[in-house]
Amino acid sequence: MNATAVGALLLCRAEPSAVRSPAQLLREPQLLVPAGAEWSALVPEGAAWDDGEPVDRVVAGWAVALAVAVGLGRPVLALWWDTERVGFTLASGFRRPVGYVWLADGTPAGEDEAITTFAARLGLDPVIDVQALAPLTRENPDADGADRLRGLLAVLSRAGLELPPGLVPGRTPARLHAVAAARGAQTVEWAGWRDAVRTELHAVEESFDHWLREPRDRTGPKVLGAAQIAVGVPLTIWALRGGRSAGRSGWAVAGAVLTAQGLLLCRCSRSSPRV
Repeated sequence: MNATAVGALLLCRAEPSAVRSPAQLLREPQLLVPAGAEWSALVPEGAAWDDGEPVDRVVAGWAVALAVAVGLGRPVLALWWDTERVGFTLASGFRRPVGYVWLADGTPAGEDEAITTFAARLGLDPVIDVQALAPLTRENPDADGADRLRGLLAVLSRAGLELPPGLVPGRTPARLHAVAAARGAQTVEWAGWRDAVRTELHAVEESFDHWLREPRDRTGPKVLGAAQIAVGVPLTIWALRGGRSAGRSGWAVAGAVLTAQGLLLCRCSRSSPRV
């Protein structure tokens, strides 16, 4: 592994068309490429951690924000690496993110149960895939940190993940950007809060309209909306009180999106027809 490399990849279990608009909320220039069946990969520019903020903290906030904005059932996996450590953070819905860390030389430095939780949240096989992941938590002098992340990706290939050739952990953001650009990646840039919020609320309205066409309990949106507001408001306040760091901004985005979605769901539930 390149000892001077600091970088990250964001892998979303959703098509690029579903990821593009939510990714703009991160306010980080990125490239977006398909990464297999129902997977997308985001390649950050890397400036967010140039000021010294730990890359793992930055991408953890981004992963949570994306998982909230893209929607339930579409987890986001952040892979990251710096000069001393490598690791991953998996965000999915309202659940607390789960992650694992290795030293740069590949020495395991995380908790074994995190791997089991990781597999369960991605719907991996509880026997075959968990057994394949288990060696990643054991000592192996022949595997460095980048090898550990590649081993993780190899198991995820069974779930449809297929990164473009050359888009591999351990490389610099500049190199990853060059690889993604050569594969015809889409550019994701900040378009301003007005357009971002309008797009996100439109997505919620479409989801609600689809929900209305299904025969089910109509109290669902109101309950979900109240839960989103209860989580979103304090999360936003906590993130904003922490300053303007890139890591906190991701959490602030997650809180703001949750609150907006919750308010819209509550409003729609009041105006929906009774059946």
